[in-house]
Amino acid sequence: MSTNTKKIQLSLVMPCLNEEAAVAGCIKDGLDFFKKRKINGEIIVVDNNSTDNSAIIATECGARVVREEMPGYGSALRKGLASAKGERIIMGDCDQTYDFLHLDEMYDYLAEYDFVIGDRFRGGIHKKAMPLSHHIGVRALSLAGRLRYGIKVHDYHCGIRGIRKDALEKVDYKTTGMEFATEMIAEAGRKKLSIKEIPVELRRGAEGRTPKLRTIRDGFRHLKYIIVNP
Repeated sequence: MSTNTKKIQLSLVMPCLNEEAAVAGCIKDGLDFFKKRKINGEIIVVDNNSTDNSAIIATECGARVVREEMPGYGSALRKGLASAKGERIIMGDCDQTYDFLHLDEMYDYLAEYDFVIGDRFRGGIHKKAMPLSHHIGVRALSLAGRLRYGIKVHDYHCGIRGIRKDALEKVDYKTTGMEFATEMIAEAGRKKLSIKEIPVELRRGAEGRTPKLRTIRDGFRHLKYIIVNP
């Protein structure tokens, strides 16, 4: 991670809750991407009340660790976005399900679009990377989102996405849980941001980690947001 005074071109924001088995690999890939593309970048790991060694490992690997005490995916990402200094921001789960080494397409499209999001169904889902219940749920809720907001994004819940800093200043995020993924897209539409969806691969998470998603609870949070928020 760069420590000089040059303008930061890219911030990688990684929400983190007990990811000691995966966070080091994600940070390494991110740093290697900076080096490969000659990018002056920073990696921000948002510690969302981890009880393991995630924060210590992240610091030792070269990330800037910020803490968000309010639990929830949305809370963690909002903290990370507020802390980011980069002209472009890419956020992604630090469980090794996403590839931080090959971010070229997303990074490059952020020069042209305000908001870029991955599509796992077009990019490819590795074996055992997504249970059948999530396949069905994500497709159904994404359809509901498209009908509600008129935004032609096919994977509303993809965990890797990017936004430009100048576009971030236009939006007003409020949610704290997993429904934040839907709110980001809805807000992009409300604020007339330009949106690009690109194929990304979903890999199986690192061995030894505990999945954080709760299919029914999180699905209903997304659905409630879509129903309540036009």
